[in-house]
Amino acid sequence: MALVKAKIRAGHSPDADDAFMFYAIAHEKIRTDGITFSHVIEDIESLNQRAFKADLEVTALSAFTFFQVADKYALMPCGASIGDNYGPMVVATTSIYPKELEGKKIAVPGLHTTAYLALKLFLPDFKAVVMPFDKILEAVSSGEVDAGLVIHEGQLIYKSLGFHKVVDLGEWFYEVTKLPLPLGIDAVRKNLGRDVMRKTTRILRESIEYALKHRDEALMYAIKFGRGVEVDTADQFVAMYVNDHTVDMGRKGKEGLLALQRAAIENGLLKDPAKIEFVSM
Repeated sequence: MALVKAKIRAGHSPDADDAFMFYAIAHEKIRTDGITFSHVIEDIESLNQRAFKADLEVTALSAFTFFQVADKYALMPCGASIGDNYGPMVVATTSIYPKELEGKKIAVPGLHTTAYLALKLFLPDFKAVVMPFDKILEAVSSGEVDAGLVIHEGQLIYKSLGFHKVVDLGEWFYEVTKLPLPLGIDAVRKNLGRDVMRKTTRILRESIEYALKHRDEALMYAIKFGRGVEVDTADQFVAMYVNDHTVDMGRKGKEGLLALQRAAIENGLLKDPAKIEFVSM
C-alpha cells in the first residue's frame, strides 16, 4: 500500500488544553508517517473566522462555527473540549439572578463561539459586547458591561477575584438535556480525501494519548503558551477539558453535539446546516 503523504497546517489556540493536545505532534514524540505538520496558533475566534474560508487543513474551532462549515469540514471524534455538567460562566460583580440580565450588556468572547450560542439559548434577550476573552473580567469590574461570559481559565479564577457566578451554562445544558456540552472541536477539511482525513485523525488521537500518559512534560509545554496562568490552575483547566471525551467524544459527546445543533436550529440561531460527517478511526 502506498504511503499516504500530506502537508497539514493545523490551527489551534494557545490555550493550555489545545497546546497540551498538540504537544506530541509539535515535538515529534509520535510517528506521523508521511504527514508533515506546521502549527498555526491563534485565538479561537480568529480560527473560527478562518474556518469560514476553509483556510486550514486541520483546525480547532467552536462547535457553533463547525455547524456552519460542516459542508467543508468533517468532525474528528478526538480533540473535543467537552464540559460534562460544567462550562462557560456568566459572572457579575454582585450576586444577581439571571433574569435581571435581560436587555443588559454582557461581554462575550465572540459571536461564533459555542459559549455565545449557549448564552443565547439560555438568555435570548441581552446586548452582546464583543471583546477579547482576556479583557472580559476587567470590563465587568469597571462597569463597562453588566456581566461577562467567561471562558478558559477565567472559569477557575473568577471567584478569587471577587466575582459572582450568575449561571454555569454547562450545568444548565446538562439540566436540560442530561448531556455534556461540546465547546471546541477539531475538524479536517473534506477535500483532503478519506485516507488523509483518517490518518490525520489517528495522529491527533495518538498525540492526545501521549500527552495524557506523559502529563507533566506536556503540561510544561502547554504553560509556555499561557497568559501568566499558575501551574496548578493550568493543570486543573487541562483536567477539565482533556480527558476520555477528548480521546474519543463517544456516543454521549456526539449526542450532546447534535442536541446543541437542534437547539440552535429550533431557536433560529442556525439556518440550513449541512449534515455532520464524523471521521471514522
